[in-house]
Amino acid sequence: MNNKPLVSKKYLFTFILITSLFALWGFANDLTNPMVAAFQTVMELSAAKASMVQFAFYGGYATMAIPAALFIRRYSYKVGVLIGLALYAIGAFLFIPAAQYQQFSFFCISLYILTFGLAFLETTANPFILSLGDKDTSTRRLNLAQAFNPVGSLSGMAVASFIVLPQLLSDKRDAAGQIIFGSLSEAEKADIRLHDLAVIRDPYVAIGLVVVVMFVIIALTKMPRLTGEGTKIHAGQTLRRLWHNTIYREGVIAQVFYVAAQIMCWTFIIQYADRLGINKATAQVFNIAAMSLNLIGRFIGTFIMRYVNTRRLLMIFGICASLCTLGAICIDGRAGLYSLVCISLFMSIMFPTIYGVALENVEAEDTSLGAAFLVMAIVGGALMPPMQGAIIDLGTVAGWPAVNASFCLPLICFIIVAIYGYRSLKLRTA
Repeated sequence: MNNKPLVSKKYLFTFILITSLFALWGFANDLTNPMVAAFQTVMELSAAKASMVQFAFYGGYATMAIPAALFIRRYSYKVGVLIGLALYAIGAFLFIPAAQYQQFSFFCISLYILTFGLAFLETTANPFILSLGDKDTSTRRLNLAQAFNPVGSLSGMAVASFIVLPQLLSDKRDAAGQIIFGSLSEAEKADIRLHDLAVIRDPYVAIGLVVVVMFVIIALTKMPRLTGEGTKIHAGQTLRRLWHNTIYREGVIAQVFYVAAQIMCWTFIIQYADRLGINKATAQVFNIAAMSLNLIGRFIGTFIMRYVNTRRLLMIFGICASLCTLGAICIDGRAGLYSLVCISLFMSIMFPTIYGVALENVEAEDTSLGAAFLVMAIVGGALMPPMQGAIIDLGTVAGWPAVNASFCLPLICFIIVAIYGYRSLKLRTA
């Protein structure tokens, strides 16, 4: 049992302020996930093309994570946070011209720039939280901070579910539960499209204003300078050390697959429910239930880590998530949907635990670049959702509903996470 304090008193206010940022990118993530289904209808796109929203969103992480790490190491965590907030706000405000011009590609570009900011924030905030206290409690501390990410996610989902999706005229259905938008005239579609894109735009503009307020607060707050800030990175030496660190190297791979699984499970829950005749707004309630379970699991998991090795717990949760995913694949009907929702309970600790375990034995001077590759691993959320969307577009696979069969991709991902938990446990005790 570990009784060391999670956060040193001298860092407590900084910890609270930086932890609030976790909610900010959680809001953006889970406001955006249901927009895939919204764009699919209003812009009349295939599931594969609509999922380019996720490609743009998570591709921004892959593009900016390394530059963010180099920038932060050269200057400071605080400057990195401010740059991240500025880019976040710019991307959000670009939704105004995107809605005006009604171009799907413009929305994707806006999200791409927005996630430049999120890459800066995540590359900064995660290692910053790890450094605000004893190394022995770093993974628990990050799990606690990450517990506020689902708070933001739930807020984003609530906005999508109760404000955005119910107002979408393109999702109106007939008595048989079929969407009528496709049968309308081009003039009627144009009017509806103008209305719906404005509905999608507004929450992004609102969160942009909140981000501006956070920018001002953090700009006026004095923050501690920590080891490694303001120094030059010797990239070649750092990369060699990281590559030869087996737990770190495999952790980056595990993170790629975990993020892919997370995004697929939360993005395509709406399509899963749609096949059962459930409209988007109602389907989003199931997404909120999933995120609520994720939040509960994060706090429960953080508590259990006082008594159970984090690597063993990661392995157990990976196995449980795999079993729930099998349920979503093999069970047709509402029971399969419930199984899909339950996956989120076991996803709860995965991102921060993989992150913390991977960085646990990384040297201090390598942490910022090491953290950047773990943030770059979020690119898994860009690469695999279009593959799942392409499977869903098939309609059926070997006589089985394609949307069910498509969850074989998250299943593979969770198996890899469970293997990483097992491998890291064995390597740690070897």
